[in-house]
Amino acid sequence: MIDYIKQLEEEQKKEGKNIFAPGDTVEVHQKIIEGTRKRVQIFKGIVIAKKHSGSKETFIVRKVSKGVGIEKIFQLHSPNIKKIVVLKKGKTRRAKLYYLRERVGKRSTVKEKR
Repeated sequence: MIDYIKQLEEEQKKEGKNIFAPGDTVEVHQKIIEGTRKRVQIFKGIVIAKKHSGSKETFIVRKVSKGVGIEKIFQLHSPNIKKIVVLKKGKTRRAKLYYLRERVGKRSTVKEKR
């Protein structure tokens, strides 16, 4: 018996999307539809977590805008994500960087890999 759900998930998966890890600074280019207009919006921040696997994989990106922390959860294999650009590779020792939520200013950054 063929598992149709797994087959459908495999078809929707995008290849080559696993290029970043928690601690990396990324730009996520996301398609936005406003009425009849379509545009691409860029969300730039630090990846603080990656969850799940397969076609359900998600990642959380955090940025600070005007002194307020903003976190956004993205579906990795969503058709609304055009591309993900890695700006800096971060040097981390853990998989979830939730401790960055309490940090302010320069302490809220992650050291860069050499």
